[in-house]
Amino acid sequence: MQYPRQPASRLTSMIAAALAAVLLATPSLAQDATAAASLTPDTVVATVGGEPITEADISFAAEDLQQELAQMPAEQRKPFLVTVLIDMKVMAMAAREADLDETELFQRRLAYLEDRALRRAYFAEKIATAVTPEAVQGAYDAFVASFEGQEEVRARHILLATEEEALVVKAELEGGRDFAELAREKSTDPSAQQNGGDLGFFSRGMMVPPFEAAAFVLEVGATSEPVQSDFGWHVIKVEDKRAGQPPSLEQIAPQLQQQVMFDTFGSAVAALKEGVEVAFPDPAMAAAVKEQTEDQGTAPQ
Repeated sequence: MQYPRQPASRLTSMIAAALAAVLLATPSLAQDATAAASLTPDTVVATVGGEPITEADISFAAEDLQQELAQMPAEQRKPFLVTVLIDMKVMAMAAREADLDETELFQRRLAYLEDRALRRAYFAEKIATAVTPEAVQGAYDAFVASFEGQEEVRARHILLATEEEALVVKAELEGGRDFAELAREKSTDPSAQQNGGDLGFFSRGMMVPPFEAAAFVLEVGATSEPVQSDFGWHVIKVEDKRAGQPPSLEQIAPQLQQQVMFDTFGSAVAALKEGVEVAFPDPAMAAAVKEQTEDQGTAPQ
């Protein structure tokens, strides 16, 4: 059976898209891409019964075998794929000789595989290309604009074993002693020797409840009365307060890229479905599909 050849430009772009999908899903395969930079889709790697196995075939096989490739050393991946393709070629030849390619079941499977391949090609060329630096920056700007960070407090503390000791320290502070100096001198918190009792910024839920309750009601510059926790007695000084800061673009870039991808995918699929009738003989299936779509959406692949 003869199959029509794709135009070279179309074939090259489809192979590039397939390879990009593999590299995105399995970052460790990036090493292989560098080594293959000088190859073309038509480069022949092996022949089986006179039929070629090309770099294009390898990229398609890699797309289907991402999980297996991720579990083996880089130098073994290409030989593994070529071995799989050789086995596939000889079995395909045997299947054609047995006229299995003429059966109704095969034709249905072939139609499904064609739709799947076209779906992937459309996704790679029309949707994945929307994940540009500009789009990610725009998503980050929108995130920052809507960000509502929790209040954060920066405080120092001096930890003591008893309330009496804490009261003495409180009196010394009121007498003019420097808080950081006194923390280094008397705090039982081991880190006080290095940081003078500085705990940095923290938000609600990060400290034990009695400490947190006292710290968040103090004004900046104020010092608390002795506060008891499971660790002992604390004298707390609040040095600064601020609204929670959003993470940097670099910290959440992967999540933003995925967000842009899914948003673009959802909009594209919704637009494609407009005017296309989708009918279900079974009302129960129609309801189940509707619920599935509303709850989870259809993830891009």
